[in-house]
Amino acid sequence: MTNISDDHVKVHFSMEIDEDGWPPASVESLWAVDLGDGTVRLANTPWFVRGIACEDIIRVQPDDDGVLWAGETVQASQNCTIRLIVLKDDGSAAARESVLKIFHRLGTTGEGIERFRMVALDVPPQADLPKIRELLVHGETKEWWHWEEGCVTAAWKAAAPS
Repeated sequence: MTNISDDHVKVHFSMEIDEDGWPPASVESLWAVDLGDGTVRLANTPWFVRGIACEDIIRVQPDDDGVLWAGETVQASQNCTIRLIVLKDDGSAAARESVLKIFHRLGTTGEGIERFRMVALDVPPQADLPKIRELLVHGETKEWWHWEEGCVTAAWKAAAPS
């Protein structure tokens, strides 16, 4: 994530909880840069919200208390959001850090969260998409992690093995 400064605001996203109780909250808050025109540029990778990625430009609306709520995506960044549940070593801090380092070498950034043994990856368009996809599948086959696509692009889909 980028460094937080005075132009950063928290943006809240409402989420539907499924029959399995996932995601574990009905609201996720993300940091964003206020662009001053009723829109923000997301500054971190979502853990649970689907269909958005870091650097997307989102329309926001303040409620009566001044809390900013996310609306539509005005401009997609072309970044992807990929989430992993780390199984290796029961998702230990060392295992999550190892996952982040492996994917960082392929052009991603991201962060881990202990509570859910998760890693959220921000995958920019210039990252090595075919190798990232290959590694994701390989790691799932080896039972190192489970993974899901939180937000993907046409370039990501095109990089899928045939």
